[in-house]
Amino acid sequence: MAGVIVVGVLVSGSGTNLQAILDAVGARTLDARVAVVVSNVADARALDRARAAGVETVVVDHKAFADRSAFDAAVVAVLRERGVELVVLAGFMRLLTPVLLDAFPMRIVNVHPALLPAFPGIQGQRQALEYGVRLAGCTVHFVDRGTDTGPIIAQAAVPVLDDDDEATLTARILEKEHELLPRVIQWIAEGRVALQAYSGARPRVRIR
Repeated sequence: MAGVIVVGVLVSGSGTNLQAILDAVGARTLDARVAVVVSNVADARALDRARAAGVETVVVDHKAFADRSAFDAAVVAVLRERGVELVVLAGFMRLLTPVLLDAFPMRIVNVHPALLPAFPGIQGQRQALEYGVRLAGCTVHFVDRGTDTGPIIAQAAVPVLDDDDEATLTARILEKEHELLPRVIQWIAEGRVALQAYSGARPRVRIR
């Protein structure tokens, strides 16, 4: 039996992955309550999506803080005040510091538009096209202190078509992101996602 997990979503942009989460909650295919949506950008479209769904929004302007750690401390305070259990990065364009990572150890998930460990960092879709791969996709992973190096929870692949450009490939990958991210959050709500040590390297994820 799944429990309802309390989620905080961090956003910076249009919020289509946030919308996918909100839609899944509304359809009762995701046993989660989005307690708050936090953005570092006051006019992010994602905030409008949250408000339309009746979800609390908070703007934490990164420009108002002396450094990244101070900004992250303010975000942690917002999340903790609302009882957040799982933090979801949905187009959040800020690097996380240990302040936030240590507050929610292996309880922060991110969706990345590439099949990690290939093409980490920004513009994964462009990297895939420039490298000439035949398969691209997306990855949902736990966030650690590296750049897209955290344990991989799930992936979804799409073909790279001969006539693809960055826009068409991005759109095809985004469709998969909208499916995969709510599904992974549901697995976490159900207690099905477990970390296990593997040959002394960083943990692997087991889906029970």
